[in-house]
Amino acid sequence: MGKLLESITNELVVLFIAALPLIELRGAIPIGVSMGMNPVHATILGVLGGLIPVPFLLFFLEPVFMYLKSTKLFKGFADKTIKRTMKKGRNIKKYSIIGLVIYVAIPLPGTGVWTGSLAAILFNIPIKYALPAIALGNSIAGIIIFILSYIVVNI
Repeated sequence: MGKLLESITNELVVLFIAALPLIELRGAIPIGVSMGMNPVHATILGVLGGLIPVPFLLFFLEPVFMYLKSTKLFKGFADKTIKRTMKKGRNIKKYSIIGLVIYVAIPLPGTGVWTGSLAAILFNIPIKYALPAIALGNSIAGIIIFILSYIVVNI
């Protein structure tokens, strides 16, 4: 019973970490592997966990940012985040959905599903196209991190 509970807890940790901004699956997969998970298992959980916030982000990020921009305390943060996303997302503007897939697929900090969701909103990509593009990009990023984690584990 203790082993099963530990396994479920580890899985929930990976799912939760993958859903966090900034860390996302880029951190969740290596953490899962370091906890003794099979790299394939950690990758599947990381990809799924990374997708958990996407529908909510695509529906609610715009009103949240509009509210933040209207407050004195968070206006600077919101403006800076939007400006940075617009600058980093030039290829999204140029290539639309393909650009969004590539942007999310690059396994670097600040190019995951959270920023990709904001970019999709800022560049007016409809949700019916943004959601699959972000999911595909997240899956590609998961495969890249899986390969890197697998190499590290087997060296």
